[in-house]
Amino acid sequence: MRRRRAPERKIQPDPVYNSELVAKFINNLMWDGKKSLAQKIFYRAMEIVKEKTNENPLHVFQKAIENVKPSMEVRSRRIGGATYQVPVEVRPKRQISLAIKWIIQAARNRPGRRMYEKLAAEIIDAYKGTGNAVKTKENVHKMAEANRVFAHFRW
Repeated sequence: MRRRRAPERKIQPDPVYNSELVAKFINNLMWDGKKSLAQKIFYRAMEIVKEKTNENPLHVFQKAIENVKPSMEVRSRRIGGATYQVPVEVRPKRQISLAIKWIIQAARNRPGRRMYEKLAAEIIDAYKGTGNAVKTKENVHKMAEANRVFAHFRW
């Protein structure tokens, strides 16, 4: 039997944009507890975004996250010895966390020298609806669409 749900932790907004979404992004970007380095990388990336798009970098970032958020995904479900990929709707919190992870992953996999340059390029691409993070979302949606016949196995 499962125990009670873990209490929801309140996250402190970041100091520059006063946004919880940015704070979450920085926390996901961070490696080995080096938060100040993650903040430097993110804020420098935002400066590049501002230079290249001539728009408010926070709005560009939020739109990029919005473009990468998945609405459907597949989950493995075992029924009678067979494992089916069952399409399910994605909860709003998971949508945000997946979008953040995909953008960071796509930025890390980009060829280039510095992380802040790669991150800025990925955010701009996601804002425009291109880039690897958006491709990942489209692949997830294609999987869900292809396995729509198993939708009746939802639990």
